[in-house]
Amino acid sequence: MAVSVPEDGAILEIENLTVGYRTPAGWRDAVREVSLSARRGETVGVVGESGSGKSTLALAALRYLAEGGAVRAGRVRLRGVDVATLSPAALRRLWARDVRLVPQNPLAALNPAIRVGAQLAEAISAGPPTPAARALALELLERVRLADPQRVARAYPHELSGGMQQRVLLAMALHGDPALLVLDEPTTSLDVTTEAAILDLLEDLVAAPGGRAALMISHNLGVVARVCDRVAVLYAGELVEEAPAGALFATPLHPYTFALLESLPRPGSRHDTRPLRPIPGAIPRLDALPPACVFAPRCPLAVGRCRHERPPLEMPAVNRRVRCWRWRDMMAGALQSGPSPQGVQPAPVAPEPQETLLRVMGVTKHIPLRRSVADLLAGRPAQVIRAVDGVDLVVGRGRTLGVVGESGSGKTTLARCIVGLAERSDGSIQLLDMPLAPGIEERAPELLRRIQMVFQNPQEALNPFLTVGEALRRPLMRLAGLSREEAGRRAERLLDAVKLDPGFASRFPAQLSGGERQRVAIARAFAAAPDLVLLDESVSALDVSVQAAVLNLLSDLRRRDGTAYLLITHDVGVVRYLADDVAVIYLGQVQEEGPVDAVLAPPYHPYTEALLAAIPELPPARPGPRVRLEGEVPSPAAVPSGCRFHTRCPRFLGAVCVEQEPPYQDLGTGHRIRCHIPPDELLEMQSPTPSAPGIENQEPPHGHAVSASHRR
Repeated sequence: MAVSVPEDGAILEIENLTVGYRTPAGWRDAVREVSLSARRGETVGVVGESGSGKSTLALAALRYLAEGGAVRAGRVRLRGVDVATLSPAALRRLWARDVRLVPQNPLAALNPAIRVGAQLAEAISAGPPTPAARALALELLERVRLADPQRVARAYPHELSGGMQQRVLLAMALHGDPALLVLDEPTTSLDVTTEAAILDLLEDLVAAPGGRAALMISHNLGVVARVCDRVAVLYAGELVEEAPAGALFATPLHPYTFALLESLPRPGSRHDTRPLRPIPGAIPRLDALPPACVFAPRCPLAVGRCRHERPPLEMPAVNRRVRCWRWRDMMAGALQSGPSPQGVQPAPVAPEPQETLLRVMGVTKHIPLRRSVADLLAGRPAQVIRAVDGVDLVVGRGRTLGVVGESGSGKTTLARCIVGLAERSDGSIQLLDMPLAPGIEERAPELLRRIQMVFQNPQEALNPFLTVGEALRRPLMRLAGLSREEAGRRAERLLDAVKLDPGFASRFPAQLSGGERQRVAIARAFAAAPDLVLLDESVSALDVSVQAAVLNLLSDLRRRDGTAYLLITHDVGVVRYLADDVAVIYLGQVQEEGPVDAVLAPPYHPYTEALLAAIPELPPARPGPRVRLEGEVPSPAAVPSGCRFHTRCPRFLGAVCVEQEPPYQDLGTGHRIRCHIPPDELLEMQSPTPSAPGIENQEPPHGHAVSASHRR
């Protein structure tokens, strides 16, 4: 079927769409009367909390709804063709030719029984993989910044990290010449530098000749501000606001949009001085929607009319739509952000003496790789993955240490060594001067009680066959020695501490939202009153409002119990908000560490500088050059000599960086960096723009480049 782009340039047109799911009690409409379009060369962002209907809207646009779902009203046109009129065969051709979907859960989207390279080649050739498709698959894996594409192509999905799985799906989306990209949380599992590079790729793909559009669903408002031209805000299945990205983030006209922005940890927000402002209450269930304005029960501006009369979708300005009775009051400033921090950042001061809770000394984790037949015949020695390579860390009692770095830097492996889930190859770990055995089986119950861990994916961390109450009682009975009755009473108090009703004790994990599951995981970690909790990307996949509530909760529990945290994250905003100290890790080695203000304002080490420069800004940054590190992250099986960052460093000096491992330089107040360049010279090299540290004005030597790209 020959199709063409309509004269107005619309690739995707959604008109008055209502999408429902059949339940035993009748239809439940998850999307109601939504109209939206995406024109060629345009990226449209769709934001809102979980349960707002974002993914349902995207899947309905592709006619790919789950069983029981149906379009109940309205229509969807792709390049002028009503997708509801297509036969199954024509629909499959449309999916193969015109559409690329990057779903939110990469592991569920990949076939666990087929190697990654074969899956990618099969998608490229739309059938049995051809040699050309296999070659292109390797090129695409390299394009999405996967170190050692050959090894990744040979791996099965479960052998890759979540970030690597997501990049494989993005590689699938980059092949061919699709008219529409549908991106459902495409960068959730990615670190900031990979995220920045992927967003550049997506932006270039949309802007390339050929008339392409993108629909991006994300809870990361910084990413949306960075890459989207227009933004649609959904709440409880309704479109409540739509505007150009710059206008929406500068002057939101709906209280819900304003509340989402207020939930973000921005510069100046601190858990102990300026807590975040999560949205009170929860998004309504589809069977209990408010009769008028769906946001009225949670809205600080709601009046009687809001609770009895549904507001229309109005146009307060060109290219702006809003569904709110009080948008004029919003335009006049009815809601105000908290006071902005005034003045310059105070100089870091030496931390007060404190009891050392955790001491990590020279910890190493090397993983030998199995040799191939060719290696055995050639007599080549087995390669070793140097996941963690001589790390020293100290965590004080009641303090939070943030650990940041790109995927593959060794952050999670280090945490697993500390908790005992992975046995270290060398080095020692002490908790309150008590040595910790390498393996968890060798540790006494009292030591197991003192260290707990909250994983990135609570759905995988919680036993699906245990109720919430059973999951909380089990550590209380096994580690704290409580009776079942005592453990039950303590479990109720734990649920109350994480702001969950006692009735949640009878629910199973599948009956909870992602934010609720994460709160249960946190409650379980605190069940045995630990001294140290390791948080591995524990808030990265949460909505901004739920994230704000969880971060405030962690701050409250820390104040109440004096618990220390080791916070692993790629979100520097979260580190700024919650951490006292920060360690920056690259390829298994600490490159910079110290008090959070000293390390992040300004960054001294070129790697720390690059991490900060890659963070999407909110409100959107002014058009201009953006810093991007070029080159692949080296494989931990082939760590570069000398300074292991020298292959990508924009401050590359020459032979000294290649041949000599840089020494630690002490900057005072516990702040030190691993670099050959003196700190005062590093500071002089910083970008003159204090709010956006960068390196775009430098002229790096050949082979050690950074790129500067421009927003359309």
